[in-house]
Amino acid sequence: MLADAAIGVLADAGVRGLTHRAVDAAAGLSVGTTSAYLRTRQALLTALVRRLVELDQAELQGMGERVAIGSAEELVEGIRELMEQRLTGEGRRRSLARYACAVESVRDPELREILVPRENAARAVVRAFLADRGVADPDGRTTTLLACIDGLVFDRLVGGGTTGTDELQGLVAAALRGADGAR
Repeated sequence: MLADAAIGVLADAGVRGLTHRAVDAAAGLSVGTTSAYLRTRQALLTALVRRLVELDQAELQGMGERVAIGSAEELVEGIRELMEQRLTGEGRRRSLARYACAVESVRDPELREILVPRENAARAVVRAFLADRGVADPDGRTTTLLACIDGLVFDRLVGGGTTGTDELQGLVAAALRGADGAR
């Protein structure tokens, strides 16, 4: 509950606005409750990042289990769905918090270690799709494709706008380039 409230505070008020008192208010708790459980700012940030990763992993695990990818068009649709989740509603708030934490992790090895990309069903589905098509180094191409998607999410959070299907098709085509039967 405290970590969820902290994610919301970070998304809404930024790193400077993330205080124990602000989390207390967001969680509807009396002043001092957050600091009783998470004594330091570091403890607060660590709990927030752990919860953020837990939520992201659950989302990606569920997506990977739910979405079947048998064609490039289905992969594009899966990417579009993920981007929609990351750019709207609670997903948008989590994305804002995630990027703020990523910047903080540059100077904090503990946060950086928690934020390291993890294996999940969505990543495995993309890797299997690329491997099944004969892509050389499917692990590396998966990492590159997912980094590009992450960059697009960041760009749309900061700059607004939408991502067209052509852009996503181009990313998938680049990931498939050199694969058996791909140009």
